[in-house]
Amino acid sequence: MAKNQLVAPVVKWVGGKRQLIDEIVPLLPKKFSTYCEPFLGGGAVLFEIQPKKAIINDLNDDLMRVYRVIRDNVEELIIQLQEFENTAEAYYRIRDLDRDKVNYDLLTDTNKAARTVYLNKTCYNGLFRVNAAGEFNSPFGNYKNPNIVNAPTLRAVNKYLSAPGIQLFSEDFEATMKRVPEGGFVYIDPPYDPISDTASFTGYNKGGFDREEQRRLKRCCDELTRRGIKFLLSNSSTAFIRELYADYNVKTVHARRAINSDARKRGAVEEVLITNYGAK
Repeated sequence: MAKNQLVAPVVKWVGGKRQLIDEIVPLLPKKFSTYCEPFLGGGAVLFEIQPKKAIINDLNDDLMRVYRVIRDNVEELIIQLQEFENTAEAYYRIRDLDRDKVNYDLLTDTNKAARTVYLNKTCYNGLFRVNAAGEFNSPFGNYKNPNIVNAPTLRAVNKYLSAPGIQLFSEDFEATMKRVPEGGFVYIDPPYDPISDTASFTGYNKGGFDREEQRRLKRCCDELTRRGIKFLLSNSSTAFIRELYADYNVKTVHARRAINSDARKRGAVEEVLITNYGAK
């Protein structure tokens, strides 16, 4: 099946892999039975390669709700997105809907998904961030003409996600990785180990992703290796990560990241691509 060039990320996600696609794709195995991505985020790698069979997951249920609604109700989603206004007043009114839990729970899945896409397109720097209560708290981005409604891409992603071989989950990464069948391949893009005390960003979900979670993820990678399942993992190039995965193949790459609040500190940073296959 030929790739659909309109299939592309529909949300901007911190740590998105669009700029590293040319580094990642050549490292992927030539053949695998099923593709698995336990930390989907914006889905740049998934949408680039468009595998026929895929197990895709993210613990962030707001995000996975967007993908489920795109799959199940894309036309109504497009209609609702067309109704939003790009103003600070509208932004904060929509953003604060989740402060009223009773009324927020009355919204339909399509209402909630449209809200998530709208906030992602209009918030500062496309930064999906929640506070300890799980409430979206990024400020208004003040962009002149954000692309709130990208109907061709939404419809193309709908067609891809509707294929019978694509499975969507919102669960712990360990549960998803256990689903991978023999001959499968796992691309792992977790929240990164912070390169400094002030660079940490794990606010996709309340609770975050600390070093004990990084160690648990490593144990899951070891289990994949024991089962003979190939994986490729992305992370920051910290001493902790390099030591943790010292027994695997580690390739250093450079990426530009723009989530530091100080614009002068944004720029190229070292990241690693780690595999349990290929030459060390």
